[in-house]
Amino acid sequence: MYKSRGIVRSAAARSDDAGAAAGRSGDARAAAREGDTRASATRAGDRRAPATPAGDRRAPATRTGGGARTAATRTGGNGRVFPPLPQHPDPQAPFATSWWGNAWIAALEGTSLDAGRLARGRAYAREGHVDTITVAPGRIVAYVHGSRPRPYRAEIRMRTLTPEDWDNFLDAVATEPAHIAALLDKDMPHALAEAAERADVQLLPGPGDLVPSCSCPDHGRPCKHAAALTYQTARLLDADPFVLLLLRGGDEAALLDELAQRNAHEAAREQSDAATEAGPENLPGTLARDAIATDYRPPLPP
Repeated sequence: MYKSRGIVRSAAARSDDAGAAAGRSGDARAAAREGDTRASATRAGDRRAPATPAGDRRAPATRTGGGARTAATRTGGNGRVFPPLPQHPDPQAPFATSWWGNAWIAALEGTSLDAGRLARGRAYAREGHVDTITVAPGRIVAYVHGSRPRPYRAEIRMRTLTPEDWDNFLDAVATEPAHIAALLDKDMPHALAEAAERADVQLLPGPGDLVPSCSCPDHGRPCKHAAALTYQTARLLDADPFVLLLLRGGDEAALLDELAQRNAHEAAREQSDAATEAGPENLPGTLARDAIATDYRPPLPP
């Protein structure tokens, strides 16, 4: 099974720590914001003053647009933390430009029964209401700011792959150097996903695979806060498909290392097979019929 268990073991062991850390830091930020808001409201004589506009607290990203190339940091475990994405530059532009990002959105929209909640979620995402996003094996967590001063904690869960699934996926990808090159270029061609499907490995979520939850009182699945988080995640997936592999339980560095080892093993096997088929090289020697003297006589005694 090579090292596929190592790829997912550390990620699974520490994903709860990453989520807990995100929750604690989010609670602290939320409490601080609420305190600032209440203080401002008291000074203004209005206890229900609106919270600070989302645009005033957003950190800049290195690239804006449909995708979102941001400076992600790593948590103490195998999670990744992405700073808040800026407001979407074009209200009419789609959230995802890649086919795998659109497949992610289709998994959300194919499950929801309330188009109104989805529309409000898209509006929240476009306006930058989604705070720092933490991605860990099996889940995405972020605080989403709504109409009330205190934000809500939204979470999206999905199933991680088993070690056997990773073995099958790595074997399928390692046989094609183009697949490895595509991943290194932050690309996920259709051929790579199709190779995974032939190995009975589902990388992309389908309808019903994304499980939303939120601390808000709305019991919709998803509510507008969870929908906003899902739409913003599509922008992260556009920029880096390894976000999807992390959600499935795979660590980027471990995956690339294992793919390199399997690719080298496959190349060595192919060279060995080619040498076996070619047979031994022509070496100088004597034909068997010439080596056997049928009229050989022992020498006479002296």
